[in-house]
Amino acid sequence: MLTLPRWDDADVVVEPPATGPGTWAGAPSALRHGDEVYLAYRLRRPIGEGRGYANVIARSRDGVSFTPVAEVHKDRFAGASLERPALTVTPEGRWRLYVSVATPGTKHWRVDLLEADEPEKLGDAPALTVLPGDSRTGVKDPVLHFDGSTWHLWASVHPLESDEHADRMSTWYATSPDGIAWTWRGVALAPRPGTWDARGVRVSAVWPTPDGLRATYDGRATAEENWEERTGTAVAARLPDGTFGPLTAASQPPTGSPFAPHGLRYLSAVAGRIYYEATRADGAHELRTELIATA
Repeated sequence: MLTLPRWDDADVVVEPPATGPGTWAGAPSALRHGDEVYLAYRLRRPIGEGRGYANVIARSRDGVSFTPVAEVHKDRFAGASLERPALTVTPEGRWRLYVSVATPGTKHWRVDLLEADEPEKLGDAPALTVLPGDSRTGVKDPVLHFDGSTWHLWASVHPLESDEHADRMSTWYATSPDGIAWTWRGVALAPRPGTWDARGVRVSAVWPTPDGLRATYDGRATAEENWEERTGTAVAARLPDGTFGPLTAASQPPTGSPFAPHGLRYLSAVAGRIYYEATRADGAHELRTELIATA
């Protein structure tokens, strides 16, 4: 069931590393494994003070109180910053962390893959670039779904024609037999001129249904709203070959934080809970969770 944040009755899972704008804890990727919930998330300081400096993997029995079990820093990737990770487990029981890495001195992003036989070992696992982007596009923030035979991925893609417009983003869709070698299928969700998501869209979570897909996504109307996106919803049909068609955004207004500039983004979900990053009163971002209906 697709449920958007209500804000009330939420718990703060991770506080930001400091106070004030540009300081974030968030970009969560949630996973239930056995009786535990695992969460991968990003820690960030303001530009000039380190930006996205670490991805953390943590686990919890109750979905609220988490204990870190591994951490990766941007320096091991020779990156300028890290963004949202994606955490998953293969059918063979291998743990994977997909890490979004910013290339120093550019607006380019790529995605590297870490793999280990248990989550505690992800911090020392070797890195393999699986979504390199190119001179024209940066790729980051993947969302994954495995349907039993095929891996599906939705990633944020940024044009690199000029630094002025590199914040623009659309979501592209790809498939893979192994979660390593990907085939791009095309644009899954694009900005809509004249709307709240006119500048950029980024799929944040997916819920497969018998006939298609439901999704949440981050959107912004202007370059000034970069880093303070709000959350909307979209749907897609399942195609005869088992892949998913383009997403169609819903018409209702987006959901945001009650605190200006109202950022609420990177929603992720496991059974019974949603996790998201949101702006708090001092302008910093915190990682929050809420219970949701499962019926």
